[in-house]
Formats: sequence, structure tokens, C-alpha cells
Amino acid sequence: MAIVCKSTSEIEKMRRSGRIVRQVLDAVKEAVAPGVTTMDLERVAEARIKDLGAKPAFKGYYDYPCVLCTSINNEIVHGIPSERRVLRAGDIVSIDTGVVLDGYYGDAAITVPVGSELAPELQKLLEVTRESLYCGIEAARIGNTVGDVGAAVQKVVEANGFSVVREFVGHGIGTKLHEEPQVPNFGTPGSGPKLRDGVVLAIEPMVNVGRSETRVLADNWTAVTKDGTHSAHFEHTVAVTKNGPVILTE
Repeated sequence: MAIVCKSTSEIEKMRRSGRIVRQVLDAVKEAVAPGVTTMDLERVAEARIKDLGAKPAFKGYYDYPCVLCTSINNEIVHGIPSERRVLRAGDIVSIDTGVVLDGYYGDAAITVPVGSELAPELQKLLEVTRESLYCGIEAARIGNTVGDVGAAVQKVVEANGFSVVREFVGHGIGTKLHEEPQVPNFGTPGSGPKLRDGVVLAIEPMVNVGRSETRVLADNWTAVTKDGTHSAHFEHTVAVTKNGPVILTE
């Protein structure tokens, strides 16, 4: 499949989707607290998406049952909200969601601490993962390649002693949630497809404290670190433009 470049008007539509994603994530972040269940977060997100006039991108996608992915501690991505999953002080929870509005998708993720006290190593994990995302975004420029984006993420992560998840990657996005190209969070500068004006990418570093290996739980969705260490996930939808990278989910 070819990489689809978006027009200025299409990018503007995606910006509207992206703004809704950001408002949903902000509302869910506000709700994160010890004693709250991940299903409580799901209800906040579902109500907010409805109020804002969009449709959830994840619910029903390959039969996924929810509008959010909520991944706690050693869970990397695709954790399914549940009444049984109770947040505890000192946890970290990755919250990933997407919406579709007027036929165009937005997708973003954040990882947030539960409670006010977080172990220094986990604080560093969140800071480094977020920094690696913005370094990847900075590399998303006309004439650069997908490999430049991945290499920028990888450099930050590995310089800080963490590892990049390799089995799960970012992706193109537009009138479908997942489009070409795949956007790994590792790579060789100058390799992979060239970035052109109008390419829109969901850049999403997933970073582990320990080793990069993963496994998927019996629910066939939840991906966890093989060694049981914690993982963080940050994501933005980003347009490659003549004026440089433009974040659509801010």
C-alpha cells in the first residue's frame, strides 16, 4: 500500500479530531487516582467522546471492546479496561485513545503517575519516553526518512539506559486508523520511506525499564514486558509540512 499524503484541508480535519483526542486524554488524566478502576477511566472517556461529537476509533476495531487502552506498570499497550483493575498509589498507567470525526482519525497516548509519589526510576522513565517522542517528532521533516524518526527516538531512550519496544510500532494515519508507513521506534538514519509534505504519522515510543522483549497475555490484547519491568507510552499524531512537523493532538 502507498503512503497517502494529505491536503491542507484534510490536515485541518485531522487537527479537529486530534483536539478531541487531547480533550479526552485530559479528562481521563484528571480522573486518575488511587482506588479508581480502569473501567472508571473508560466511562469518563466514552462520555467525553460522545459529548464532543466524535466516534471512538478503538471500540470494535478488530473486535476490541473499549474506547481506551489502559496499561498499568509492566503492561506496554492494549490493556483492556476492567472493573477489577484498581489503580494504586505509585503505579503508572498508560492511556491510549483515538477518535474519528468527519471521516478522519486522531490518535494519542500519555502515561501518568497514580498519586503524588512516584519512584525516581519511574519518574525518569516517563520523562525520557516523553523526550524521545518529541525528538522523534523533530525528525519528522520533509526529506528525512522514517528511519530518521526511529533513530531519534532510539538514541534518547538507549542513552538513558532504557530499551525500545520493537514488536509494536507507530503508523501512518488518516481516513484509516492504521495506514502506511509503519513507524518503528528504532532505526538507521536515512533508511526507510522518505517523508513528504502531507504525510501524517502517529509517532508512539513504548519504552521499557528493562529489556525490550514482550509477550501478549491470554486475552490476546494486553502486551507486557517479558522481564516484568515497567513500561511507558507516549504518542502524538503529527503532520509533516513545509513549515516543519505539526502536532495535531496538542
